[in-house]
Amino acid sequence: MKISRTFIGALLAFVSSGCGGGDNSQGNSSSGNDGVQQCSILDRQNWSRNVIDEWYLFPNLINNSVNPANFSSAQEYLDALVAPARAEDKDRGFTYITSASEEDELINSGSTAGFGIRLVVDSDNSRVFVSEAFENGPAFLAGMDRGSELLAIGSTSANLQTIASLFASGGAAAVFDALGPSEPGVTRVIQFRTAEGITLEQNITKEEYALDPVSNRYGVKIFNDGNKQVGYLNLRTFIVGGADADLRDAFDQFSAQGISELIIDFRYNGGGLIRIADLMGDLMGAGRVGEVWSKTILRESKSSENSTTTIRAVSEAITPTKIAFIGRGGTASASELVINSMIPYLGGNIALIGTNTFGKPVGQFGFDRSECDDRLRAVTFKTVNADDQGEYFSGLGSIVPNTCSAADDIFTQLGDPTEASIAKALDFLAGQSCSPISQDKDKIQQREKTYELFMPRQPTAAQYQIPGLF
Repeated sequence: MKISRTFIGALLAFVSSGCGGGDNSQGNSSSGNDGVQQCSILDRQNWSRNVIDEWYLFPNLINNSVNPANFSSAQEYLDALVAPARAEDKDRGFTYITSASEEDELINSGSTAGFGIRLVVDSDNSRVFVSEAFENGPAFLAGMDRGSELLAIGSTSANLQTIASLFASGGAAAVFDALGPSEPGVTRVIQFRTAEGITLEQNITKEEYALDPVSNRYGVKIFNDGNKQVGYLNLRTFIVGGADADLRDAFDQFSAQGISELIIDFRYNGGGLIRIADLMGDLMGAGRVGEVWSKTILRESKSSENSTTTIRAVSEAITPTKIAFIGRGGTASASELVINSMIPYLGGNIALIGTNTFGKPVGQFGFDRSECDDRLRAVTFKTVNADDQGEYFSGLGSIVPNTCSAADDIFTQLGDPTEASIAKALDFLAGQSCSPISQDKDKIQQREKTYELFMPRQPTAAQYQIPGLF
């Protein structure tokens, strides 16, 4: 069995929010059985239980009384094992089994199959919108982009069903089913209305496409704001290994322009590879080389695995003097690690813009069984910053020194300085006051008028790591 600690990611489910993560681990372990018996439900359950018993971060929050025979899958059994931790909001779907091969493909090549859009839902009105479109995906090429509303879905023009009728007949599950599996060649006729008000009906086929972690359209911007320049970075995900090159290019531009004030947009970023989060610390750590970025802490019996990550010297690094982080309920894990790790160095010159974040100060090791293509993502460690601050299971809204409530204006493109959250971030950087993010409602996600990331109950490896992806 091979494990690695390079991952902290998140999943947000439609009905009950959850979070999970994985890493770039590959390896084998054997159950000692032969043939199909190695991958029977019972064998996978027993293997999962052994991992949890040895490595789970919260050994006192394991339900030792559950009987594997009462569950029809390894995942259902896992959920029952860690239910006590879930009841305390410490493992809201963070421990799960996924496909090792699919996750490796996503990490190593950034490739997945689908339409290439990120969907959000207005649950009060049963409406589904595109919050983001990936440039290499077939939906973008068919005319979908941020702000497009899905109106109807069918396998042909003759059997289109409206989104409203799908919700009425079967809720979110009916919409997921109508969109079809995330497999190349799956074709759907989709009627949608663009942000500009144009209604289109397109025959769109799901394809393999590359996920660009930093959009070439709006991922990096430099705003002229009064008498200063502000750097804007939108990082879609930490899970794609190639994000390091995009980040270096972005900060190289900021460095060349002498930029010291930043807007970092994590609004849909569910986390991913810790090494990418560590690189962000390096890129924002000029003058702080050798100082603590984060600490990784395991259960007491595994304390020999604890580690401290320090800031390293990189040629593209800058020294930010003020940062506005844009976050929402889908902002989790590695994104939260970056925000939390910057607090000791910026103090009152840091702000969270938008709504409260998800609240996931824990990460997962990946435990592999190649004969079953299983990768068990089990919560095995927590992270804290240089001040040993890290218990933000209720989100970073009460941790970050400044917060500014802001809407997610899905009808204005990301990277546009007039978009509601970006405009509020610019206000903070300019020294203007704002209304703080509410802390007295939903413990996990604070919402004003908002859109929730749309997620199936049984997500693919890519959907685990990139919330809302279809």
